[in-house]
Amino acid sequence: MEVNGYKIEPGADLEEADLTGADLTGANLIGADLYRAILVGADLSGANLTGANLIGADLSGANLTDANLTGANLSGANLGGANLGGANLSGADLYDSNLYEANLREVNLTGADLTWANLTGAWLPGSGDHSLSIGSLDQNDAILTGATMPDGSKHD
Repeated sequence: MEVNGYKIEPGADLEEADLTGADLTGANLIGADLYRAILVGADLSGANLTGANLIGADLSGANLTDANLTGANLSGANLGGANLGGANLSGADLYDSNLYEANLREVNLTGADLTWANLTGAWLPGSGDHSLSIGSLDQNDAILTGATMPDGSKHD
């Protein structure tokens, strides 16, 4: 698959690629290098980004519904307003990432690193085996101001 002149395939080198608003539905980007890529408003629903490098990527407003981000590195990534509903982020590195007002419902965050992540106004998962432990977030210094907790309450 080719989008905006970029070859979309496993292991692709898409460092700093501008894929703003791209339709990458179901794309296979296993192990791809998307370092500082611009994916603002992109549709990555159902995409496989297992082990992808998304350090510093801008995914604000992106649709990542049901995407597989297992083991992906999203350190410093901007996921503000992104829809991650049903995504698999197990083992993902979200250190210092921005998840401001992101939808994290039904997201698998097992083993994810949320140290210094900004979860202000985010909708957090609240059912099943992947419920988020508020205690584990506090231990990792995550920013939770205004986040909607699994029980529906707002974190102060």
